Amino acid sequence: MAGRRGVWRAGAVGLALLLPLTGCGGRPPADSVRAEVQHVLDRRAAALVRHDETAYGATGTRTEYARLRALPLASWSYRVTGVHRTSAGATADAELRYRVAGYDKAPVEARRTLTLGRSAAGGWYVTADAPAGPAGQQMWDQGTVTAVRGAHGLVLGTGRPLAELRAFSRMADRAVPAVSREWDTGWSRRVVVLVPRTLAGMAALLGSPASNYRGIAAVTTGEAAGSGRAPADRVVVNPEAYSGLGEVGKQVVLTHETTHVATRAHTTTATPLWLSEGYADWIGYLGTGRTPTEVAPELARAVEDGRAPGALPGDKEFGFTSEPTELAQAYEGGWLACRMIADQWGPDRLAAFYRAVGAHDRRAGAVEQALKTVLGITPEEFTARWREYVRAQLG
Repeated sequence: MAGRRGVWRAGAVGLALLLPLTGCGGRPPADSVRAEVQHVLDRRAAALVRHDETAYGATGTRTEYARLRALPLASWSYRVTGVHRTSAGATADAELRYRVAGYDKAPVEARRTLTLGRSAAGGWYVTADAPAGPAGQQMWDQGTVTAVRGAHGLVLGTGRPLAELRAFSRMADRAVPAVSREWDTGWSRRVVVLVPRTLAGMAALLGSPASNYRGIAAVTTGEAAGSGRAPADRVVVNPEAYSGLGEVGKQVVLTHETTHVATRAHTTTATPLWLSEGYADWIGYLGTGRTPTEVAPELARAVEDGRAPGALPGDKEFGFTSEPTELAQAYEGGWLACRMIADQWGPDRLAAFYRAVGAHDRRAGAVEQALKTVLGITPEEFTARWREYVRAQLG
């Protein structure tokens, strides 16, 4: 997400507070004010990265410093995009860009609104730093961040027991090698997991209503590929739904989400959700010993009742607001499609098929072409074979 910040610079206290941001009335021009605020934020960012609390405090409130202390930062910067004068000082719109050391190849971007005061000597200082409007929160907006580093993952939590965060770290350390065994195409082999205090905290991080994620154990953030650079992904946990899972289920979910991180650079607008979600589930369930009817209970019931699906699930069936049974069947159908490819063509061909689909710049024709070139089959033949596979595995 991108962010905006802005500041203003006043002249004499009193009369200057009534004047617009122009160069008249003896006040410096708005561009000068913006430059001054940018300078303050540059100093603030540099102090944070080098862990200099005294220098950070000289630029304003230390609340964020205390909350961010545990976050290993490779970079942190603001770009002021707007300044707005208030009776108490000013607000600034800014784009925050930061990168977690050892994990992010590209920066996380966030829109922020900073509140600024002015000292008697005329200098600016920060009194608050918050998400801009409807922009999603960052972890430190919800409280002090606790960090647990493992061999392959970084777990960041707020308001959760340390023992729980360590358990997530162990799961991340199992998930990354599990994914890498099947998907070895240029990814960092590291994952960042965010564990907020509540479902509401999860929704706030994602900038969406909590109702969208009720019953969803975790999601992965990040853009689909296409920009030519790998985005900074985050696995965001819903602690309320996650706590209701068994140990195997918890590991499956984290491995599933880690698969999304690994495949992100090859997941594009051409990739249907049955493939991206099905592939993540396929890796997630490998080695668990779960049978098809245990993994796909809703589809198994449909087959038993004579309601076996006639077509692969469409994207709309994967919506978080979909009817629960429909959503479950969509995931199960995608998993069985990927499992079928792995069973009948081999795991390497499945990964090649995934990459071939994502190599297209649009949805139309992507799957059809990849089926022909990688699997040597038509869409009609593939669907017919999938229907037969579903009945054979679940009947």
